[in-house]
Amino acid sequence: MNKLLLLVLFSFVLIETKAQNTLTADEKKAGWKLLFNGKDLKGWHAYGAKEPRSAWVIEQGAIKLNVPERAGNKAKNGGDLVIDEELKGDFEFKAEWKVSKFANSGIFFFVKEASQYPVMHNTGLELQVIDDKIYEGAAENTHRASDFFGVANARLRESNPQGEWNQIHFILKKGKLTVTQNGFTVQEHDLNSQEWKDKIAKSGLAKAPIGKGIYTGRIGLQDWGSTVWFRNVKILKL
Repeated sequence: MNKLLLLVLFSFVLIETKAQNTLTADEKKAGWKLLFNGKDLKGWHAYGAKEPRSAWVIEQGAIKLNVPERAGNKAKNGGDLVIDEELKGDFEFKAEWKVSKFANSGIFFFVKEASQYPVMHNTGLELQVIDDKIYEGAAENTHRASDFFGVANARLRESNPQGEWNQIHFILKKGKLTVTQNGFTVQEHDLNSQEWKDKIAKSGLAKAPIGKGIYTGRIGLQDWGSTVWFRNVKILKL
């Protein structure tokens, strides 16, 4: 490979990396805020602790759960990661995620850190982040990418394969919950409807705050013992 081609490729990588974890002019005007600056985990902490643990690292402008060794179903020195701020009111959330082979994780919403909830998945609503090949050939379930785990299936299966980035846009507005993945609407729910309430009542979240209609709390990234990446994590309070 000649030097000119190497220089062009290197420049492309620099431009691509620089473009991540930033806000567009329109996003700045609308009031979007970055939840991840691309450099460190400022604004995040381990669920139930004060600081992030060492398994969560920054790699090429992304939050990475590094799993060279597991401790049960978690990374050694890992654990779930949550934002410092507890959200109240309507908001929009954007993020990108990708997974390693057969990885399993999730983005959690409405997480409550309290002694009665020793683990994050007992309190928050999980948007599934996963390599769907885990379930290849299996019966339909609520455990695939962009499903609300144990609650509701995505209406479409539009996730990109292992190793490729997926875009998520989550909107909570006036009692309506909408999620798009890679530009496709995959979840639409009226949180005040009996249908949604029945879904929550039948799930493992019946005793969680959202089982009582409380939609406030933190956003979290799950450690389920496999390597995942997140970037371009941002929020708009409505």
